[in-house]
Amino acid sequence: MISAADILLGRILIVDDLAANVLLLQQMLKGAGYANVDSTMDARDACTLHRSDPYDLILLDLLMPGMDGFAVLEELKALEVGRYVPVLVITAQPAHKLRALHAGAKDFISKPIDLVEAKARIHNLLEVRLLYRQIEKHNELLEATVLERTAELRASEERFRRLTELSSDWYWEQDALGHYTELSGPAMEMLGIGGDGAAEGSVTGRAAPHWNEAGRASLAANIAARRPFLDLIYSRTLSDGTHQYFQVSGEPMFSLSGRYTGYRGIGMDVTDRMRKH
Repeated sequence: MISAADILLGRILIVDDLAANVLLLQQMLKGAGYANVDSTMDARDACTLHRSDPYDLILLDLLMPGMDGFAVLEELKALEVGRYVPVLVITAQPAHKLRALHAGAKDFISKPIDLVEAKARIHNLLEVRLLYRQIEKHNELLEATVLERTAELRASEERFRRLTELSSDWYWEQDALGHYTELSGPAMEMLGIGGDGAAEGSVTGRAAPHWNEAGRASLAANIAARRPFLDLIYSRTLSDGTHQYFQVSGEPMFSLSGRYTGYRGIGMDVTDRMRKH
């Protein structure tokens, strides 16, 4: 919440080429309790001052020599792209009010200045400005939190992958189309992918004759059905007539929205263990 004390600490810049107007506004603001009031009688300084240390509200006279208030509004709009520019214009010309609002002013007060009305409009604009700043800070904090959580998630995924690699002979990931995106160890050879008559890039390709077809078919069926599976064993017969056994586990992967994104799994050579049995 924005307190009255917060509003009175808002930074205000008066831009008017007439010393009497500047003095009147300064006295009004200080009398109302505003503690941070600056002024300039040269419109060309307005954006420079705002750029170096942004103000919470700019009280801007429209008719000034050299550079008028409309030109200041255009420069401020270019300076604060996409942000709330707190400008309260001061004018004696009714026809200028709509033009000023279209140019980016947030409100206006008419000359001669009604001090009661001016104080009310200044208070309201400062409150809105401070609320915008509060939202910006909240969004910045939220963005920083998201980045921190994303970094933690990536670190966690990396730890998982390292542990997976240490606990198995190979690891693989594939996308929703069956293309392999991550491989470690002799995954392609152990899955029978490429070089032996199997279809390149998919475990569902036709197995070479030396593979146990039932085991490979079970592996392919689990992946095609997007089913998780644990410790599936299949084998192949080597050229010397001996059997080599592999144990593989896998699971489908899904995004936070539930969309299927692919498959991942681990495997190991369990030939020695199987021969002992």
